[in-house]
Amino acid sequence: MIFLRGHNPAGYSWSRQYRSILFYHSKEQKRIALEAIDKEEKKLGTRIRSDIVPASDFYRAEDYHQKYYLKQCPVLAAGFVKIYSNPLAFTDSTAVARVNAYIGGYGSAERLMAEIDALGLSKEQQGYLLKKIEYPGLTAGPSCGFK
Repeated sequence: MIFLRGHNPAGYSWSRQYRSILFYHSKEQKRIALEAIDKEEKKLGTRIRSDIVPASDFYRAEDYHQKYYLKQCPVLAAGFVKIYSNPLAFTDSTAVARVNAYIGGYGSAERLMAEIDALGLSKEQQGYLLKKIEYPGLTAGPSCGFK
């Protein structure tokens, strides 16, 4: 289950608002989630602390939480801001989400190479992103940690 691979599901949350939570919309989704949690607990040998609760009203995170990794890399963010001048369009963009994930260390170089031309980045921005994937230890900064 992708949800369990995207974070440390056995870790403790330091705040209720940052807890790991999976929302379900049907009994079938709940059943699948519980089975996945049970399987992962057996595999890890520890309790999974992610909550599984029925979906209800959902509120977007504050703007400063949206696309956090991308915002730490103005060289890449600038191109998307030009394309998506509306903040909601920026936040909801699949391309923006994909690039944010790559900058955050999620995704392989192979996967990026397969989709990089479809992300809406200039050749210069593609180069920056490829360097970030190639050298993941780089720290974020004005140019994502590299020139």
